[in-house]
Amino acid sequence: MQFVKLGATGLDVSRICVGCMSFGMPDRGVHEWTLDEEASRPLIRQALEAGINFFDTANVYSDGTSEEIVGRVLGDLARREEIVIATKVNGAMHEGPNAHGLSRKAIMTEIDNSLRRLGTDYVDLYQIHRWDAATPIEETMEALHDVVKAGKARYIGASSMYAWQFSKAQYTARLNGWTRFVSMQNHYNLLYREEEREMLPLCQDQGVGVLPWSPLARGRLAREWDATSTRSRTDEFGKKLYQEGDRVIVDAVGRIAAERDVPRARIALAWLLRQSAVTAPIVGAGKPQHVDDAVAALSLELTEKEIEQLEQPYAPRSISGH
Repeated sequence: MQFVKLGATGLDVSRICVGCMSFGMPDRGVHEWTLDEEASRPLIRQALEAGINFFDTANVYSDGTSEEIVGRVLGDLARREEIVIATKVNGAMHEGPNAHGLSRKAIMTEIDNSLRRLGTDYVDLYQIHRWDAATPIEETMEALHDVVKAGKARYIGASSMYAWQFSKAQYTARLNGWTRFVSMQNHYNLLYREEEREMLPLCQDQGVGVLPWSPLARGRLAREWDATSTRSRTDEFGKKLYQEGDRVIVDAVGRIAAERDVPRARIALAWLLRQSAVTAPIVGAGKPQHVDDAVAALSLELTEKEIEQLEQPYAPRSISGH
Protein backbone atom coordinates (compact mmCIF):
# COMPACT_ATOMS: atom_id res chain seq x y z
CA MET A 1 0.00 0.00 0.00
CA GLN A 2 1.13 3.53 -0.75
CA PHE A 3 0.65 6.31 1.79
CA VAL A 4 0.56 10.06 1.32
CA LYS A 5 0.04 13.13 3.48
CA LEU A 6 -3.49 14.51 3.49
CA GLY A 7 -2.96 17.90 1.93
CA ALA A 8 -0.57 20.06 3.93
CA THR A 9 -1.16 18.13 7.16
CA GLY A 10 1.09 15.56 8.79
CA LEU A 11 -1.63 12.88 8.57
CA ASP A 12 -0.69 9.76 6.58
CA VAL A 13 -3.53 8.21 4.60
CA SER A 14 -3.57 5.28 2.22
CA ARG A 15 -3.84 6.24 -1.44
CA ILE A 16 -7.10 4.31 -1.53
CA CYS A 17 -9.97 5.36 0.72
CA VAL A 18 -12.82 2.91 1.27
CA GLY A 19 -16.18 4.57 0.70
CA CYS A 20 -18.64 3.16 3.22
CA MET A 21 -21.96 4.03 1.59
CA SER A 22 -22.10 0.34 0.63
CA PHE A 23 -22.30 -0.63 4.29
CA GLY A 24 -25.63 -0.19 6.08
CA MET A 25 -28.90 -1.91 6.84
CA PRO A 26 -30.95 -2.07 3.60
CA ASP A 27 -34.19 -1.45 5.51
CA ARG A 28 -32.85 1.78 7.05
CA GLY A 29 -32.28 3.85 3.94
CA VAL A 30 -33.10 4.38 0.30
CA HIS A 31 -30.51 1.93 -1.05
CA GLU A 32 -31.53 -1.69 -1.38
CA TRP A 33 -27.99 -2.64 -2.43
CA THR A 34 -26.29 -1.86 0.89
CA LEU A 35 -24.66 -4.65 2.90
CA ASP A 36 -25.50 -5.54 6.48
CA GLU A 37 -22.80 -6.06 9.09
CA GLU A 38 -22.27 -9.74 8.34
CA ALA A 39 -21.68 -9.01 4.65
CA SER A 40 -19.65 -5.84 5.31
CA ARG A 41 -17.20 -7.35 7.77
CA PRO A 42 -15.18 -9.45 5.26
CA LEU A 43 -14.77 -6.47 2.93
CA ILE A 44 -13.52 -4.19 5.69
CA ARG A 45 -11.16 -6.93 6.84
CA GLN A 46 -9.90 -7.35 3.27
CA ALA A 47 -9.24 -3.62 3.00
CA LEU A 48 -7.32 -3.57 6.27
CA GLU A 49 -5.25 -6.58 5.23
CA ALA A 50 -4.41 -4.80 1.98
CA GLY A 51 -2.98 -1.93 4.03
CA ILE A 52 -5.83 0.54 3.60
CA ASN A 53 -6.17 2.75 6.69
CA PHE A 54 -8.68 5.33 5.41
CA PHE A 55 -12.47 4.87 5.68
CA ASP A 56 -15.09 7.45 4.71
CA THR A 57 -18.73 7.37 5.77
CA ALA A 58 -21.51 9.89 6.55
CA ASN A 59 -24.26 10.31 9.11
CA VAL A 60 -26.97 10.00 6.44
CA TYR A 61 -25.74 6.74 4.94
CA SER A 62 -28.49 4.19 5.62
CA ASP A 63 -29.91 6.36 8.39
CA GLY A 64 -26.76 6.15 10.49
CA THR A 65 -26.33 2.38 10.25
CA SER A 66 -23.26 2.75 8.02
CA GLU A 67 -21.50 4.55 10.87
CA GLU A 68 -22.66 1.87 13.30
CA ILE A 69 -21.36 -0.98 11.17
CA VAL A 70 -18.07 0.72 10.33
CA GLY A 71 -17.50 1.62 13.98
CA ARG A 72 -18.15 -1.89 15.29
CA VAL A 73 -16.12 -3.69 12.64
CA LEU A 74 -13.13 -1.36 12.82
CA GLY A 75 -13.32 -1.53 16.60
CA ASP A 76 -12.99 -5.30 16.40
CA LEU A 77 -10.36 -5.50 13.66
CA ALA A 78 -8.09 -2.47 13.97
CA ARG A 79 -6.23 -0.29 16.44
CA ARG A 80 -7.91 3.11 16.59
CA GLU A 81 -4.62 5.02 16.39
CA GLU A 82 -3.67 3.24 13.15
CA ILE A 83 -6.81 4.02 11.14
CA VAL A 84 -8.30 7.21 9.75
CA ILE A 85 -12.07 7.57 10.05
CA ALA A 86 -13.90 10.28 8.14
CA THR A 87 -17.59 11.12 8.32
CA LYS A 88 -19.83 13.92 7.12
CA VAL A 89 -22.60 16.28 8.24
CA ASN A 90 -25.38 18.22 6.47
CA GLY A 91 -28.13 15.79 5.43
CA ALA A 92 -31.40 15.44 7.32
CA MET A 93 -31.32 12.91 10.17
CA HIS A 94 -34.83 13.47 11.54
CA GLU A 95 -38.11 15.17 10.73
CA GLY A 96 -38.91 18.77 11.51
CA PRO A 97 -36.86 21.96 11.87
CA ASN A 98 -33.08 21.85 12.40
CA ALA A 99 -32.99 18.39 10.87
CA HIS A 100 -30.21 19.23 8.44
CA GLY A 101 -27.75 21.88 7.39
CA LEU A 102 -24.61 23.40 8.87
CA SER A 103 -25.91 25.57 11.69
CA ARG A 104 -24.12 25.48 15.04
CA LYS A 105 -27.04 23.49 16.45
CA ALA A 106 -26.90 20.90 13.66
CA ILE A 107 -23.13 20.50 13.75
CA MET A 108 -22.90 20.19 17.53
CA THR A 109 -25.77 17.70 17.61
CA GLU A 110 -24.60 15.56 14.73
CA ILE A 111 -20.93 15.26 15.73
CA ASP A 112 -22.04 13.74 19.03
CA ASN A 113 -24.48 11.42 17.28
CA SER A 114 -21.82 10.30 14.80
CA LEU A 115 -19.30 9.63 17.56
CA ARG A 116 -21.87 7.57 19.43
CA ARG A 117 -22.68 5.48 16.38
CA LEU A 118 -19.02 5.04 15.47
CA GLY A 119 -18.11 4.09 19.02
CA THR A 120 -15.14 6.45 19.17
CA ASP A 121 -14.17 9.63 21.02
CA TYR A 122 -13.12 11.44 17.86
CA VAL A 123 -13.13 11.30 14.07
CA ASP A 124 -9.99 12.06 12.14
CA LEU A 125 -11.76 14.02 9.42
CA TYR A 126 -15.14 15.75 9.85
CA GLN A 127 -16.53 16.97 6.53
CA ILE A 128 -19.40 19.19 5.47
CA HIS A 129 -21.38 17.08 3.00
CA ARG A 130 -22.38 20.04 0.83
CA TRP A 131 -22.59 23.85 1.01
CA ASP A 132 -25.42 25.27 3.14
CA ALA A 133 -26.67 28.50 1.59
CA ALA A 134 -29.12 29.03 4.45
CA THR A 135 -26.45 29.35 7.15
CA PRO A 136 -23.80 32.11 7.35
CA ILE A 137 -20.40 30.63 6.62
CA GLU A 138 -19.07 32.36 9.74
CA GLU A 139 -21.42 30.30 11.90
CA THR A 140 -20.43 27.06 10.19
CA MET A 141 -16.67 27.63 10.34
CA GLU A 142 -16.70 28.72 13.99
CA ALA A 143 -18.77 25.68 14.96
CA LEU A 144 -16.38 23.36 13.11
CA HIS A 145 -13.45 25.08 14.80
CA ASP A 146 -15.05 24.45 18.18
CA VAL A 147 -15.54 20.77 17.28
CA VAL A 148 -11.81 20.50 16.61
CA LYS A 149 -10.86 22.41 19.76
CA ALA A 150 -13.15 20.12 21.80
CA GLY A 151 -11.11 17.15 20.55
CA LYS A 152 -14.03 15.60 18.67
CA ALA A 153 -12.35 15.91 15.26
CA ARG A 154 -8.70 16.11 14.31
CA TYR A 155 -9.23 17.84 10.97
CA ILE A 156 -12.11 19.23 8.92
CA GLY A 157 -12.90 18.84 5.23
CA ALA A 158 -15.40 20.03 2.64
CA SER A 159 -17.29 18.41 -0.21
CA SER A 160 -18.67 19.38 -3.62
CA MET A 161 -19.14 23.13 -4.04
CA TYR A 162 -18.00 25.98 -6.26
CA ALA A 163 -14.40 27.16 -5.95
CA TRP A 164 -15.56 30.62 -4.87
CA GLN A 165 -17.53 29.07 -2.01
CA PHE A 166 -14.55 27.04 -0.87
CA SER A 167 -12.32 30.11 -1.04
CA LYS A 168 -14.83 32.10 0.99
CA ALA A 169 -14.92 29.43 3.69
CA GLN A 170 -11.13 29.22 3.89
CA TYR A 171 -10.73 32.99 3.94
CA THR A 172 -13.35 33.33 6.68
CA ALA A 173 -11.57 30.78 8.84
CA ARG A 174 -8.16 32.35 8.28
CA LEU A 175 -9.46 35.85 9.00
CA ASN A 176 -10.83 34.73 12.36
CA GLY A 177 -8.08 32.35 13.38
CA TRP A 178 -10.35 29.32 13.03
CA THR A 179 -9.54 25.84 11.74
CA ARG A 180 -9.41 25.61 7.95
CA PHE A 181 -10.43 22.75 5.70
CA VAL A 182 -7.61 20.36 4.86
CA SER A 183 -9.44 18.37 2.19
CA MET A 184 -11.98 18.60 -0.62
CA GLN A 185 -14.18 15.59 -1.43
CA ASN A 186 -15.45 16.33 -4.92
CA HIS A 187 -17.00 14.72 -7.99
CA TYR A 188 -14.12 13.79 -10.30
CA ASN A 189 -13.59 10.95 -12.75
CA LEU A 190 -13.04 10.30 -16.47
CA LEU A 191 -16.67 11.17 -17.24
CA TYR A 192 -16.74 14.37 -15.16
CA ARG A 193 -13.65 16.58 -15.28
CA GLU A 194 -15.10 20.06 -14.70
CA GLU A 195 -13.18 20.16 -11.41
CA GLU A 196 -9.99 20.61 -13.44
CA ARG A 197 -11.01 24.16 -14.32
CA GLU A 198 -10.95 25.83 -10.88
CA MET A 199 -11.27 23.51 -7.89
CA LEU A 200 -8.26 21.28 -8.49
CA PRO A 201 -5.85 24.17 -9.21
CA LEU A 202 -7.17 25.94 -6.09
CA CYS A 203 -6.58 22.86 -3.94
CA GLN A 204 -3.07 22.38 -5.28
CA ASP A 205 -2.19 26.03 -4.74
CA GLN A 206 -3.53 25.99 -1.16
CA GLY A 207 -2.20 22.56 -0.14
CA VAL A 208 -5.64 20.97 0.17
CA GLY A 209 -6.00 17.20 -0.23
CA VAL A 210 -8.41 15.96 -2.92
CA LEU A 211 -10.60 12.92 -2.26
CA PRO A 212 -12.71 12.24 -5.38
CA TRP A 213 -16.08 10.59 -4.86
CA SER A 214 -17.56 8.32 -7.50
CA PRO A 215 -14.15 7.67 -9.11
CA LEU A 216 -15.77 4.99 -11.29
CA ALA A 217 -18.76 7.16 -12.19
CA ARG A 218 -21.25 5.08 -10.17
CA GLY A 219 -19.80 1.94 -11.78
CA ARG A 220 -20.23 3.11 -15.38
CA LEU A 221 -16.46 3.03 -15.93
CA ALA A 222 -16.28 -0.53 -14.62
CA ARG A 223 -18.71 -2.15 -17.07
CA GLU A 224 -20.02 -1.91 -20.61
CA TRP A 225 -22.23 1.12 -21.24
CA ASP A 226 -25.49 -0.83 -21.57
CA ALA A 227 -24.79 -3.16 -18.64
CA THR A 228 -26.72 -2.47 -15.43
CA SER A 229 -26.61 -3.37 -11.77
CA THR A 230 -29.06 -3.17 -8.88
CA ARG A 231 -27.46 0.09 -7.86
CA SER A 232 -27.58 1.66 -11.33
CA ARG A 233 -31.24 0.74 -11.76
CA THR A 234 -32.24 2.33 -8.45
CA ASP A 235 -29.75 5.22 -8.19
CA GLU A 236 -31.86 8.25 -9.10
CA PHE A 237 -29.11 10.70 -8.14
CA GLY A 238 -26.56 8.88 -10.28
CA LYS A 239 -28.85 8.93 -13.32
CA LYS A 240 -28.55 12.72 -13.37
CA LEU A 241 -24.76 12.83 -13.40
CA TYR A 242 -23.81 11.37 -16.78
CA GLN A 243 -25.00 11.52 -20.38
CA GLU A 244 -25.25 9.40 -23.52
CA GLY A 245 -22.17 11.05 -25.03
CA ASP A 246 -20.05 9.51 -22.28
CA ARG A 247 -20.35 6.13 -23.98
CA VAL A 248 -17.29 6.84 -26.12
CA ILE A 249 -15.12 7.28 -23.00
CA VAL A 250 -16.48 4.11 -21.44
CA ASP A 251 -15.70 2.28 -24.68
CA ALA A 252 -12.13 3.61 -24.61
CA VAL A 253 -11.70 2.29 -21.08
CA GLY A 254 -13.00 -1.07 -22.29
CA ARG A 255 -10.59 -1.25 -25.23
CA ILE A 256 -7.55 -0.46 -23.11
CA ALA A 257 -8.67 -2.90 -20.40
CA ALA A 258 -9.05 -5.64 -23.02
CA GLU A 259 -5.60 -4.92 -24.45
CA ARG A 260 -4.12 -5.01 -20.96
CA ASP A 261 -6.23 -8.02 -19.93
CA VAL A 262 -7.28 -6.30 -16.71
CA PRO A 263 -10.68 -5.21 -15.33
CA ARG A 264 -11.97 -1.85 -16.55
CA ALA A 265 -12.00 -0.43 -13.02
CA ARG A 266 -8.22 -0.64 -12.82
CA ILE A 267 -7.79 1.48 -15.94
CA ALA A 268 -10.19 4.19 -14.75
CA LEU A 269 -8.63 4.29 -11.28
CA ALA A 270 -5.08 4.29 -12.65
CA TRP A 271 -5.94 7.39 -14.68
CA LEU A 272 -7.36 9.14 -11.62
CA LEU A 273 -4.45 8.19 -9.38
CA ARG A 274 -1.95 9.76 -11.78
CA GLN A 275 -3.62 13.18 -11.49
CA SER A 276 -1.25 15.29 -9.42
CA ALA A 277 -4.00 16.94 -7.36
CA VAL A 278 -5.56 13.67 -6.22
CA THR A 279 -4.72 12.36 -2.76
CA ALA A 280 -6.95 9.28 -2.54
CA PRO A 281 -10.06 8.31 -4.52
CA ILE A 282 -12.99 7.12 -2.42
CA VAL A 283 -13.75 3.65 -3.74
CA GLY A 284 -17.00 1.95 -2.79
CA ALA A 285 -16.55 -1.69 -1.84
CA GLY A 286 -19.49 -4.02 -2.38
CA LYS A 287 -17.56 -7.08 -3.58
CA PRO A 288 -14.03 -8.44 -2.95
CA GLN A 289 -12.86 -7.55 -6.46
CA HIS A 290 -13.65 -3.89 -5.80
CA VAL A 291 -10.89 -3.81 -3.18
CA ASP A 292 -8.56 -5.91 -5.35
CA ASP A 293 -9.00 -3.63 -8.36
CA ALA A 294 -8.43 -0.47 -6.34
CA VAL A 295 -5.20 -1.75 -4.85
CA ALA A 296 -3.97 -3.14 -8.19
CA ALA A 297 -4.57 0.24 -9.86
CA LEU A 298 -1.82 1.74 -7.73
CA SER A 299 0.82 -0.16 -9.67
CA LEU A 300 -0.72 0.15 -13.15
CA GLU A 301 1.15 2.67 -15.30
CA LEU A 302 -0.71 4.00 -18.32
CA THR A 303 1.16 5.01 -21.45
CA GLU A 304 0.88 8.49 -22.92
CA LYS A 305 -1.04 7.03 -25.86
CA GLU A 306 -3.53 5.34 -23.53
CA ILE A 307 -3.98 8.55 -21.57
CA GLU A 308 -4.71 10.45 -24.78
CA GLN A 309 -7.29 7.85 -25.80
CA LEU A 310 -9.01 8.21 -22.43
CA GLU A 311 -8.96 12.00 -22.27
CA GLN A 312 -9.51 13.11 -25.88
CA PRO A 313 -13.25 12.27 -26.13
CA TYR A 314 -14.23 14.38 -23.11
CA ALA A 315 -16.69 17.19 -23.74
CA PRO A 316 -17.48 20.03 -21.29
CA ARG A 317 -20.77 19.76 -19.46
CA SER A 318 -22.84 21.49 -16.81
CA ILE A 319 -21.72 21.37 -13.21
CA SER A 320 -23.19 18.38 -11.37
CA GLY A 321 -22.92 16.74 -7.99
CA HIS A 322 -23.23 19.85 -5.84
